[in-house]
Amino acid sequence: MSTSTVKSLPRILANQARFQVRCLPSSRKTMAMMSPATKTRTEKREGDISDAFASLEGGVEIPLEPRFADLKKRLLAGREDVIVASWNRLLEHLRDQVATIQRHRSKLIPEISFSDVMKGKVGADFSAAYKKYGVCIIRGVVDEQTALEYKRSILEYVAKNPHTKAFPQHDPQVFELYWSEAQLRARSHPNVISAQCFLMSFWNASQRAEISLRHPIAYADRLRIRQPGDSSFALGPHMDGGSLERWEEGGYALAQTYDKIFEGKWEEYDPWNADKRVGAVIDLYGGVGNCSAFRTQQAWLSISNIKGGEGHLKVNPLHGFATAYILLRPFFESKRGAEDVSEDQYLSPENWRLELETSPKIQGASPGHGQSVHAKLHPHLQLQHTMVHVPAVAPGDYVAWHCDTIHAVDSVHNGSQDSSVLYIPACPLTETNANYLLRQRDCFLAGKPSPDFGGGEGESRHVDRPTVAQLSEWGGEQGLQSMGLKKWNSQEQGLRDGEKTVMKIANSVLGFPA
Repeated sequence: MSTSTVKSLPRILANQARFQVRCLPSSRKTMAMMSPATKTRTEKREGDISDAFASLEGGVEIPLEPRFADLKKRLLAGREDVIVASWNRLLEHLRDQVATIQRHRSKLIPEISFSDVMKGKVGADFSAAYKKYGVCIIRGVVDEQTALEYKRSILEYVAKNPHTKAFPQHDPQVFELYWSEAQLRARSHPNVISAQCFLMSFWNASQRAEISLRHPIAYADRLRIRQPGDSSFALGPHMDGGSLERWEEGGYALAQTYDKIFEGKWEEYDPWNADKRVGAVIDLYGGVGNCSAFRTQQAWLSISNIKGGEGHLKVNPLHGFATAYILLRPFFESKRGAEDVSEDQYLSPENWRLELETSPKIQGASPGHGQSVHAKLHPHLQLQHTMVHVPAVAPGDYVAWHCDTIHAVDSVHNGSQDSSVLYIPACPLTETNANYLLRQRDCFLAGKPSPDFGGGEGESRHVDRPTVAQLSEWGGEQGLQSMGLKKWNSQEQGLRDGEKTVMKIANSVLGFPA
């Protein structure tokens, strides 16, 4: 099949038609038409990365509708005393954890070499630290020259396509690219897929849970090439995966994700329980850039050298304790303000009580955005002490953090070279993710932005946009499966019952014969 320059959607479909006969279901042989299932979900409006985060939009917190006061009352009903006792225990525990983070900072974040992962040399210390703090680095997932070649290839792709959308448009730092050669090569690289499987192995799933943590799907996300001196990509502390959805009955509650926290038993909450994620709805509002697929881990592959203060990632190792705090915070108010007493007095459990009159406030949450986290709104997290830099990374290192981890980016890039990454999260195979993959497959073939992101023409007119045949060459069977272009093998040896079921469901969703 020709791999010559791709100049238009009709041409790429024509060039790919012969290959698609072999890799796609017979009922969808040319994929020249967008799937009917795709059309049932409205395409998101055109946008960029700033639309996903209130901190980048520069907006103020929007007052919520009165119905959220009723929601809070329902969550509290009949267990007020239990919630208060739980809150008080949590505040005491946070105080100790904050002190630990303040002492050790970045040293808490475990790291491991990819070669050790492949040899099975995973120490107990690494595993314990990763599960406790929710963040890790896998060194050398791809070699340095390969990673640097990814960046060179991206810059060449952008130069050939000056109409590429970016944020901010006048001085691009984050590119609205999803289908460049570098991104497709990296997502389908066998080492990256192996690293994702390793990361997902820290989750636990029951025998019948309809999820496979060993068969990641490719989630097409953006890339960043942030230049020295930039202050526009000032992404403040936040959690991905929606915001209001964490409280709403039609959101995470459908999977009982946070039930233990709302029952006043935060000590029993397991952030690594995959059963409690399957079926959750994490994007009720269709926000531009708000994720609707289930990503067990957020992650990126470094394509430059990056260290703290130079446009680097900051994370909050409080992990599950921070999640419990953010979820319980809307039910409480302070008796005396921070300006009236000392910090210790303000943060003391004795200074906090259930709201005298239940308000609709859910601090840092707004429809269609990620969960913002602020020092004033979430004072007990002491963000000035608990947001720590990830250790310095080199090209080819893979940094991953749990899907609920609070994270941010240096507000100013004070370094002397670019801070560049490819966003490549780990996503398990679930029915929700299979449905997402169906829509994403259409976007790939049409050169449109990935479904969770802003609509518009995307890369449909981009020169040298890769083909299905090239993806097959680079990623092989695993790469095609991860993109919904090849059938999953539900007869594979050693599968759990739930894995077999979800693979059959995914094959059906994607149009492959039983």
